[in-house]
Amino acid sequence: MNMFKQCFCAVALLMLCSTSVAGKEALEVIVLPFEINAPEGIESLRNQITSLVAKQLKDEGAIVLEAPLKLPGKRKEQGLKGLRRLGVEAGADFVVWGSFTQIGKRYSLDAKVLESYATTPPQIIYVEGKGAENLINSVLQLSRDIGIKIFKKEIVAEVVITGNKRIEAEAIKRVIKSKKGDIYSAKHVRDDVKSIYKMGYFGDVRVEATSTPQGKVLTFQVKERETIRNIALAGNKKFDDEKIRGLITARSGSILNINVIQHDLKEIEKLYKEKGYHHAKVTYEIKPVAKNRADIRFLIEEGEKVVIKKISFDGNNAYSDNKLKDLMKTKEKGFFSWFTSSGDLDPEVLDRDISKIAAYYHNHGYIHAKVGEPELTYKNNWIYITIKVEEGPRFTVGKVELEGDLIRPKEELLKSVKIRKERIYNREVIRRDILILGDIYSDAGYAYAEISPRIHEDTKRSQADITYVIKKGPPVYFERIIISGNTKTRDKVIRRELKVYEHELFSGKRLKEGTRNLYRLDFFEDIKVNTTKGSADDKMILKVNVKEKPTGAFSFGGGYSSVDHMFAMGSVSQKNLFGRGQILALKAQLGSRTTNYTFSFTEPWLFDIPLSAGFDLYNTTRDYDTYDKDSFGGAIRLGYPIFNYTRASFAYNYEKADIKNLTDDVSHWIRDMEGENTSHTITGMLRRDSRDRIFSPTEGSDNSVVVKHAGSPMGGDIGFTRYVVESGWYIPLFWSTVGFLHGRTGFIHGDSTGKMPLWERFYLGGMNSVRGYDWRDIGPKDPATGDKIGGNKMLQFNLEFIFPIVKKSGFKGVLFYDTGNAYNNREDMKLGELRQSTGFGFRWYSPIGPIRLEYGYILDDKEGQKGQGGWEFTLGAAF
Repeated sequence: MNMFKQCFCAVALLMLCSTSVAGKEALEVIVLPFEINAPEGIESLRNQITSLVAKQLKDEGAIVLEAPLKLPGKRKEQGLKGLRRLGVEAGADFVVWGSFTQIGKRYSLDAKVLESYATTPPQIIYVEGKGAENLINSVLQLSRDIGIKIFKKEIVAEVVITGNKRIEAEAIKRVIKSKKGDIYSAKHVRDDVKSIYKMGYFGDVRVEATSTPQGKVLTFQVKERETIRNIALAGNKKFDDEKIRGLITARSGSILNINVIQHDLKEIEKLYKEKGYHHAKVTYEIKPVAKNRADIRFLIEEGEKVVIKKISFDGNNAYSDNKLKDLMKTKEKGFFSWFTSSGDLDPEVLDRDISKIAAYYHNHGYIHAKVGEPELTYKNNWIYITIKVEEGPRFTVGKVELEGDLIRPKEELLKSVKIRKERIYNREVIRRDILILGDIYSDAGYAYAEISPRIHEDTKRSQADITYVIKKGPPVYFERIIISGNTKTRDKVIRRELKVYEHELFSGKRLKEGTRNLYRLDFFEDIKVNTTKGSADDKMILKVNVKEKPTGAFSFGGGYSSVDHMFAMGSVSQKNLFGRGQILALKAQLGSRTTNYTFSFTEPWLFDIPLSAGFDLYNTTRDYDTYDKDSFGGAIRLGYPIFNYTRASFAYNYEKADIKNLTDDVSHWIRDMEGENTSHTITGMLRRDSRDRIFSPTEGSDNSVVVKHAGSPMGGDIGFTRYVVESGWYIPLFWSTVGFLHGRTGFIHGDSTGKMPLWERFYLGGMNSVRGYDWRDIGPKDPATGDKIGGNKMLQFNLEFIFPIVKKSGFKGVLFYDTGNAYNNREDMKLGELRQSTGFGFRWYSPIGPIRLEYGYILDDKEGQKGQGGWEFTLGAAF
């Protein structure tokens, strides 16, 4: 019983404090205390039930009179005559009494309503329920039923919809308030008619309320609007029909909906206003036709184009109008407006410009600067924009302090605070400081650290003291890591890239690195990482939802070279074999003179540690002008990460190359290689790759040092040592553009125990070096025979400007400049002798895979090639 009492008291107290609503028929009622029949009789529960019933009757409009302090005898002994006499003496129209009975967890509320001035028997009302949590609702239900009896209200017995043919009755019932079992209300019915009209599908709505023994039956009679037959446009000259029809959501064959038509009017007007036609007006007319159908005609009055004549500022002293205009994307009409769209008014862009100006002031010391809403004045076909500015004083930076929960020495933390180096107050720098400090705390496990700047302004000296107040909160642990969305990729493949683990301290830095690692896998189209509170304040649940994409690929590419003429390259690969992250690839290059097959396999996590291992098998046949080369071999590879983004790798390669079919005039460089040549090669590489994407990165870098050695002490016919250093940097620029700087240099020297192979020397030209030149076209040639013999050293530079064309679909353009050369033994690397090209291209990570199409144009005039060039492409198809 105590449970019933506590639950009832808490809710009833809140309800008894609410405001009563009066204004109905003034009936007077006495509510007698309810009897309590329970294992533990609790007197307070009796009073609470009685008070709540009385409160609800007051809200219904009754006048509740106080019951006599002493009732004559027990309730049963009073009889109906005694209770009726009690009501008459008190001047009450009704007497209400009842009881609460509990049996186990179930209970019953029983009430009787007696009319004082009549001889009719009392009306009996009861409500049953289970559980203390439902008691308050049961009392409210009982009170509602008592009110119905007292005020002789009617119940809505049924709601009927008629006249509808295409709009379902249930759809109409969802918008009306009157429901079966509710108290009938004429106001609700009026509102219901309005709500049905607002649906837009009906031209006429009527309602009929019929009284029955069960209550009111409400019948809503609707008349549906016509069906749209045709939609026509009139008056549009600036935009063709197809452009405007693309905005219209009304469709032929659907029911004419005024709401939809009004929406379409606004969309058409919006289109015109975005292009400067701010006086454009769009109306419509409906022409009924046979069989309850109608034609709709949108009538467009375009008006003249209205453009911005002048933008002026009021109240600016620190910065000129021209300076503030430079911050805005909204511009005055200029000479080249037909090309730049200057003078066009876009309200959303103008709003962003206002925010940009305000931010500029706040970032240059004007703490209290305010930029008002722009005032637009229309005169004929011109718009005049006036922007009011309140600058206020300019503040410098005073003392910078930290206080609160410091997890490191104050001076060490202050070194990370950039605002100390600023002379002028800068809100953006403060925002970045908060992020920096937040990262420091999150990396220490304080995921919910609160960092807020407290600014103390010295108005006399116009100086602002800044104190970062830090509340670290409790250290937070990962309670669970939930992986979802992966139907192919195994959970462990995702977990091992995250760099965070269950039951360890939260780290924002490692979580960001893990998210980047998942993107770099290139297994997923989208990755969403969310954190939610765990079972306690110091626990967090990490949710990683991925959307997988095809990881198998069939790719091919082609081009033209002076050796192979037309050639094609293709590959079949799977970079997430069986969902384990393993890579399997078969590649082939077929040309008129070259055939090359390669089969490779890579396990990125051998023994479930980040030790990558793999092997390659290959077979190559090449027909040169003066000789043929057949080779086959294989390699074993190992790699291990040693720092963030940095991996050391090692490979052993065995190859047997057969040089045959030499012509009489072949170069001595090649004749020295005639016959079978066996090589044992080891390769060591140190690579740091921090790119955010493998294809079309937007930031990060890729740097590597590679040393390759054959010969002593491993033996074989081949002996050399080859060094290559390479560095590529992706730099985010403006407007989602990216700059790419790339450099590569190499050197090779022979080993006394073996021969120097020509195929290990350096050649430039083609898609991945100096575009515009044929593949391997740049490099030393034998002066006697003209054979390409490659250089023992080389230098290459590439500069690219990558810009979005269709940003949403990932279609990009590129402008590039390439330069480089390969030099022979005893030749110096002279920058003045670098071969040069420039050009443009397109890149698209299409649904069938990555595509590159680029044209190179030769700039230097060596060998009479200036002005020449050509297209090259690669294309991948995903499956």
